[in-house]
Amino acid sequence: MRSDRFRLVPVLFVFSGLFLLPISAVQAAEYLSAAESDPAVMGWMEGFPPPPDKLITQPDSNYFSFPKLRWTVCHLREFLPTEQVSRGLGAPSKLPYALDDGIDQVTFTPMGSAETMTWEASLAANYTDGMLIIHRGKVVYERYLGCLNEAGKHGAMSMTKSMTGLLAEILVAEGALDDAALVSTIVPELSSSAFGSATVRQVMDMTTSLDYSEDYADPKADIWLYSQAASPLPKPKDYEGPDGYFEYLQTVRPAGDHGEAFAYKTVNTDVLGWIVSRVSGQEVTELLSDRIWSKIGAEQDGYMTVDGKGTPFAGGGLSAGLRDLGRIGLLLLNGGVVDGQRLFPADVVSGIRRGGDKDHFAKAGYTTLEGGSYRGMWWVFHNDHGAFAARGVHGQTIYIDPTAEMVLVRFASFPTAKNGKIDPTSLPAYQAVAEYLLNR
Repeated sequence: MRSDRFRLVPVLFVFSGLFLLPISAVQAAEYLSAAESDPAVMGWMEGFPPPPDKLITQPDSNYFSFPKLRWTVCHLREFLPTEQVSRGLGAPSKLPYALDDGIDQVTFTPMGSAETMTWEASLAANYTDGMLIIHRGKVVYERYLGCLNEAGKHGAMSMTKSMTGLLAEILVAEGALDDAALVSTIVPELSSSAFGSATVRQVMDMTTSLDYSEDYADPKADIWLYSQAASPLPKPKDYEGPDGYFEYLQTVRPAGDHGEAFAYKTVNTDVLGWIVSRVSGQEVTELLSDRIWSKIGAEQDGYMTVDGKGTPFAGGGLSAGLRDLGRIGLLLLNGGVVDGQRLFPADVVSGIRRGGDKDHFAKAGYTTLEGGSYRGMWWVFHNDHGAFAARGVHGQTIYIDPTAEMVLVRFASFPTAKNGKIDPTSLPAYQAVAEYLLNR
C-alpha cells in the first residue's frame, strides 16, 4: 500500500464534542478507498499481541483520525469509560427477512452529477460499515463491512441527539415536561448562562442564540474548551477550567435573541440531557433503557460514553448494534407502537414529522438539505415521502420514509466528519431505493 496516497498534518480534533485530542487529520485530494482503508486490510490490532505499528490505543493521539477511525468506531469503549443502555432481560424480538437481491442494482444520479451510480457502488463511496433496510416490517437488505459484524456495535455519533430528543418529546407529550418553560425554571444552575433565558423548545429545536463556536477547523473555537471540560481523562495539573459537561454548560454566554435561527450546536443536546434527567429523576442512559431500549426487543445493550464525573454524553456518546437501531426506526415509523404495545403517544412522532421552522433552518445554509427543518433533535426533509432522520458525523443515519414504509440504517466511517460531503451520494440513493421498494 502506497504511503503517499495521503498526507498527515498536525491539527486538533474532537470526537463529537466529547474530549480534546491533539491528533492528525487527513489533508489530501484523494483518500485511501474504502477497500484500501478496511481495518482488516490495514491490519489494525491484529495479532497476539499486535505489532507496534498496528496498535491503536489510548496513548495513541491518532486513534480517531482516518484511517484508524475505521477501526475505532467499533471499539469506543476500549478507549473511554461508558455506561450501559440495558436491553433488559427479555428475549429479543425476531425481525422477519425477505432479502431483495435487486437493491444492489438500483441506480440514482448523485447531486451535482450527470452520471448515474448503483446502490452497491454508493456503499463503498460512503465508506459504509453497516447497512440495514427494512420494508413493511421485513429486512430486505443487510450488509456488514469495515470494522462491523452482526454481533458488533458502532458509534452512533450525533444520532445520539435524536435519542435524547425523542425522550424529551415523550416527556412533553405526557405532560411531564413543559416545552414552553424557561430552562432556568427546571435547571436553576443554568440561570446565569445563555440557556437560562431560552425555552425548552428552543433548546430542543436548536434555535438558541449562543456565543459558542463549534468550528472544528478553528483551534480557538469554544468546542475545544468544551472538550477539555468533558474529557474523562485526568486534567492537567495547571487546568483551571470547568470540570464536566454540566459545569461547562453554565459558562456559555448568549449572543442575541433566542428563537430566530437554527444553529447546530452540540451543547444544546447536553442541556436537554440535563433537563430530561432533572425532570425524570434518571440519567439519560437509564431513561433510554426504561422507556425505549428494554421495550423494543433489542438484541444487544447499547453503551454511552461519560465525562469524568460519570455524566452520559447526551449529544453523541451512544454505540449500538445495527439491527437495534433498525428497531428504533420501526418504532418511529409505526408511531410509537412495537409488537402491538404503545410505548409513547402518537403525537410524539407526528410532532417530529411536522418539523420545525423552515425559515429558521434555511439561515444555517445547508446546501444539501434545502427546504428542510429540525425538530426535537431530528432532521426533517419535507420531501414528497415525508422522510425524517437521525444523523451523525462520518455518515451515520436512521432514515425513515413513511410513504415507502421503509427504515434505513447506515453506519459509516467516512474520512471527513461533515455529512454534506456524502449527502450527494446518499440522499438520492435513499430516495431511489424507496421508490424501488414502492414499485416492486
